[in-house]
Amino acid sequence: MLVELCLLCTVATAANPPHYLITNDDASANFFPNSLTFYTIEANGQLTLKQQVMIGVTGAEGGYFPANRVVALNAGGNQCVFASDAATGEIDGVDVNTLTLLGHANGSSGDTGFSNGVGLALNAQYLYASFTDSSTIGTFQIEPSCGLSFVGDVKVGGLQGGIIDGMAVHGNMLVATYGDGSIESFSLASVTPVSNGDRQNSTGSGSGSSYPTAVDITQDGRFALFGDTSTLTMIEVSDISSGKLTKTVVYQSTTSINSSNIMLSPDETLLYISNTQGDRITAAFFDSANGTLTKGCVSNLLKGYSSAWSYLAGLGLASQTGNGRRVYVAEFGSPSSIAEIRVNASNGKCSMAEATGSPMGDPNSNWLLSIATFPPRSF
Repeated sequence: MLVELCLLCTVATAANPPHYLITNDDASANFFPNSLTFYTIEANGQLTLKQQVMIGVTGAEGGYFPANRVVALNAGGNQCVFASDAATGEIDGVDVNTLTLLGHANGSSGDTGFSNGVGLALNAQYLYASFTDSSTIGTFQIEPSCGLSFVGDVKVGGLQGGIIDGMAVHGNMLVATYGDGSIESFSLASVTPVSNGDRQNSTGSGSGSSYPTAVDITQDGRFALFGDTSTLTMIEVSDISSGKLTKTVVYQSTTSINSSNIMLSPDETLLYISNTQGDRITAAFFDSANGTLTKGCVSNLLKGYSSAWSYLAGLGLASQTGNGRRVYVAEFGSPSSIAEIRVNASNGKCSMAEATGSPMGDPNSNWLLSIATFPPRSF
């Protein structure tokens, strides 16, 4: 009977995985332990502080906003959250079900991100880390129980000497930005990244005041979308169906400033844009069949701007289906917070409004940049 009860418990756990929002707190005092903070996402989208989990040593305050310092995996029996410790370059793996640190690994000597952070992207088998100090992409094999083993790294750089900035992975392709206006894609067929020979300056960077930083890739791997650091809202789209980047098509709006973090909704009908310096969230309608964007909606100024926080950063979604239902955004302050924005969209129209009770404070983080949700979006 006890065995049967335990089996039933296992089935119940698998059928009802935990639903969390996770922050990389980026604790940055000298040799001070870094941490992840887990929040339960309630049925109504509200966040409830669950637990702080101590990980490696020393994060970094500030740096590249689109470099995702925490990512989630729900594949191959692994339910994990991986996070980077920027100053030491360590990558840590935390088991979602037990909220315990189980794995950690470092890259080569010098593979750190004290200057601008260490961004992460993954597929089911491998995790890729962008080390901004060395401008290298490190490859780590994901092992059972959230373990990691270092495979190797490759040196990368932009056409104007820019260092690795944003990064996204889809299947056997990795797409990167360099923060100098240039972009590049890599094949992952041999596990470690090999350039596809398509490094190029984006169309939008020709203005001199914009350059692509954030990256997202559509579920079918046909389009790469770039969010630009800019004096307005600028998104660029490249058709990558050939296996290489093509010249980007530019979409822009003057309704807000900067678009350094982006995320497609699970059904790909909306592209959410964190207006990093505009202090709003923008949603643009996206046509996944032809890769085009059309006008959507913009939130009001979020609560606490200037008095409690300075910039908006990484994005997360309340649901892994439909348009995501609610958008979460990291608020870069001391202490930091997470805003919750309700989304309504139908018949080619949408609206967004900050939820009652938002924002939720993160007592463990000063200058929060990166958040993730579990279960993660499916692509």
